[in-house]
Amino acid sequence: MTSARRDATRDRIEAELTDPLRALGLDIEAVEITPAGKRRILRVAVDQDGGVTLDDVAAATREVSQVLDASDVMGEQPYTLEVTSRGVDRPLTLPRHWRRNADRLVKVTTTGGEVLTGRILGSDEESVEVDVSGKKQRLAFADVAKALVQIEFNRPGARATGRSTGKEA
Repeated sequence: MTSARRDATRDRIEAELTDPLRALGLDIEAVEITPAGKRRILRVAVDQDGGVTLDDVAAATREVSQVLDASDVMGEQPYTLEVTSRGVDRPLTLPRHWRRNADRLVKVTTTGGEVLTGRILGSDEESVEVDVSGKKQRLAFADVAKALVQIEFNRPGARATGRSTGKEA
């Protein structure tokens, strides 16, 4: 499958899954199709405000499977479906990513090349407010070249759930 064809298939899959997953309260974060021998691996990453639980992933897997079974989008070639949550290693690229990671430590590289590490205080559709060494800074998303959540094993204010403070699920 050529790259352009894979991109068209990925876009069509995303279009077919958006509304059914939105009905479950989930957003599609990524759709990836990877060749694996005579098969393909279809990975669908989902997220929602408050994080994704294993039950959410299970419900999403059932829904994605039903939608794809009723569609010809994957063609006749066999594939393996993987539904997962958005990992902490994924960059923050949309306003909802910033909102969902409020209070998390983030490393930001600006379009000017400055590197900042601070805690996300809040965000809106245009910008984010970050506490960098006790000083509040507002950054427009247009000025952010790259932003990654930093893993903290003893994050201040983290819920006592018995789980790691990384992205759950």
